[in-house]
Amino acid sequence: MKETYELTPIALRDARDFVDQHHRHNSAPQGHKFSIGLTLDGNLVGVVIVGRPIARRQDDGHTAEVTRCCVIEGNPNANSILYGAAWRAARAMGYKRIITYTLPTESGASLRAAGFQKVGMTEAKPAGWSVPSRPREKADKYPEGQKVIWEIKRRE
Repeated sequence: MKETYELTPIALRDARDFVDQHHRHNSAPQGHKFSIGLTLDGNLVGVVIVGRPIARRQDDGHTAEVTRCCVIEGNPNANSILYGAAWRAARAMGYKRIITYTLPTESGASLRAAGFQKVGMTEAKPAGWSVPSRPREKADKYPEGQKVIWEIKRRE
């Protein structure tokens, strides 16, 4: 009998631990609105963490952001399942739009499969988040440079 994926609630602490252990190029975000786990045969194989948009211009009260989606290699379609679940949960909470970002080197196939559309690129900015008025240390695991912006919106 073939095992199937199962969505499961997951605490932020557990989702963060999973991301820190398994994500290729990002560390876990600090907070969330909600997180969803994905299990296969009772073992956690992926998580999605959804929070407020990082970019303040996107934070309109009706937009959520997938801040991390992380799946252990060798679990086909798991990313798409998690992106789709994140959108359904956000929509059920009243959000009208959900966004996320990928590296330009990532195909975005799992996002397209979940119904997301590529809507542009972030602006080219100096590396890092540090500014004179708010200096910050460089993060260990955070890719710099432009990102691809993806979204899915509620149909009006």
